Amino acid sequence: MVETVTKKINLAFQGGGSHGAVTWGVADRLLEDPRIEIDAISGCSAGALNATAVAYGLFNGGKTGARETLELLWRRVSDAGKLYSPVRSDFFPMIPGAADMISALSFQAFDVMTRALSPYQFNPFDINPLRDILDDCIDFDALRHCTTTRLFIAATNVKSGKVHVFNCKDISTDVVCASACLPFLFKAVEVDGEHFWDGGYMGNPVLFPFFYEAEASDVVIVHVNPIEREEVPTTAPEIMNRVNEISFNSSLMRELRAISFVHKLLDDGWLKDEYRDRLRDIRIHSIRSDRAIADIDIASKFRTDWAFLTELKNKGRDIADTWLTENFDSVGEKSSVNLREMFE
Repeated sequence: MVETVTKKINLAFQGGGSHGAVTWGVADRLLEDPRIEIDAISGCSAGALNATAVAYGLFNGGKTGARETLELLWRRVSDAGKLYSPVRSDFFPMIPGAADMISALSFQAFDVMTRALSPYQFNPFDINPLRDILDDCIDFDALRHCTTTRLFIAATNVKSGKVHVFNCKDISTDVVCASACLPFLFKAVEVDGEHFWDGGYMGNPVLFPFFYEAEASDVVIVHVNPIEREEVPTTAPEIMNRVNEISFNSSLMRELRAISFVHKLLDDGWLKDEYRDRLRDIRIHSIRSDRAIADIDIASKFRTDWAFLTELKNKGRDIADTWLTENFDSVGEKSSVNLREMFE
């Protein structure tokens, strides 16, 4: 009988609205693999939802519990979207193209409104369906005592502009809502007297907590925001979407550049032996889910119909399956991403 070799990894989940359902699929496939053990998870925005669901599920019911919690979370997102989403695909299903046309028009109206009015004006009571979704799926009192998985949730401090990382002991509905707080949709979320916006602005996702607090040295980044595009955007929505993608990737790119520099110091022997032991050699891996959704329009980030979400989930599972086939042997041995090539 061949003994199963298990490898411990850290997961880093990007945000991206409904496109985070691709990450759901990636996580579902990784949790299905008996060779993978999850040490720590970092997430922001939609990635914070996925990260929290995985951490809670692992704590509450192991890998099966994590997969069930993820499915419940996205089912609740879909249900809430029937009432709150500005993009709907269930209009006139018998008329070809009608649903897409109406969805596009409704998103454009929504986009104009959120540029003209702040959430303090059009949403004075700060209605946020995410709160009920989280409370239905996660027992935060229990999660704060989690000892199975380290959890790092990033949010952006509105006043200081700095990233704030919340740990398991800090976790709450407010913390996850803060990490997913798009400032044009919701009022800044107050946590312990400080106000926060979406964590993607300053850490999408943050990697540095893994260096100091995680045991595993392998970090698997699950990308949702496209890093590269072949075409230059020309329409106003395309331009704004690309600006957002670049902005939401910038903090991650800075961290990866710093890791690349440390690798260069170690590989090229630029450090004296007494200093080498102080630098941890982190191995970086990348699951490029962003490539699967690069051609989907910006409005789809607000689509929540179950068929669309499960389509993204299945894409994520396929991407993770391919990644495992091609890169599992690298885990624990070396990075499967050439960071130096990425920046040169």
